[in-house]
Amino acid sequence: MKLMMDSFWRAAAYCLHPRLMALSLLPLLLMVALAWGASYWYWDLAVAGMKGILESSSFFGMVWRGFELFGVANLKPVIAPLVVIFTVTPVVVVFSLLVVTLLMTPHLVKWVASRRFADLERKEGGGFLASVAWSLISVLLAFLALFITLPLWLVPPLALVLPPLIWGWLTYRVMTFDVLAAHASAEERLTLTRENRLTLLTMGVVTGLMGAAPSLVWASGALFAAAFVLLVPVAVWLYTLVFAFSSLWFAHFALSALAALRRAQVERVSEAPWNTLGTPPA
Repeated sequence: MKLMMDSFWRAAAYCLHPRLMALSLLPLLLMVALAWGASYWYWDLAVAGMKGILESSSFFGMVWRGFELFGVANLKPVIAPLVVIFTVTPVVVVFSLLVVTLLMTPHLVKWVASRRFADLERKEGGGFLASVAWSLISVLLAFLALFITLPLWLVPPLALVLPPLIWGWLTYRVMTFDVLAAHASAEERLTLTRENRLTLLTMGVVTGLMGAAPSLVWASGALFAAAFVLLVPVAVWLYTLVFAFSSLWFAHFALSALAALRRAQVERVSEAPWNTLGTPPA
């Protein structure tokens, strides 16, 4: 817990550095271009299609009548945009995570390592292709979990619990691999993941909950259509910062844990019985 909180505050402090703001511009520009293009070309079509699906649904027909019964029929026009927003949000979240992982995380890990762990040996336990493969497999598993659990999202308590758990698991899987890829061997990475699994998952869930803030901005864009074009880059930038913070948090934690693991291994070797005699046993 102490290491997790220490890493949290260090990551928060790094997020205020101009260097991180500069690094966030490239993913931001890329994501804004894609999000703006998608919203410009497909927003009206997506909303119209969703409205048709909802109006032809007997279930949502009862929902509309309920709106009229409770005197909130004026909410009906915003339902279709909101459903589109909540459908698109997981794709934006996953794509933001992948963009940050590929474009920012390696630089952020080097930054943390150069400032705090300059003497930490690089064992190159995972390369670029291995990182991409690991990320894609993790994303597919996360989407599979989303698809399987989608009916459970209709239960209010589970709707608040399941998405952060799935995003947390995905973040912990991707970030743990990437921040240790350069410095840890494959064996060390597996050892650290096994020994700190609950803590790493907790960190992932926390960042998953932090990712709810950009989702609120998306929803605001649906309610205030005139500001949607402005709110898209704000939401994308918030996603970028959340995942950049996540990279820094995992980097501080994982590299500290790796350094401690290696110190413990050296101490065990130095305290071995044969070492006191100066020669190994026959």
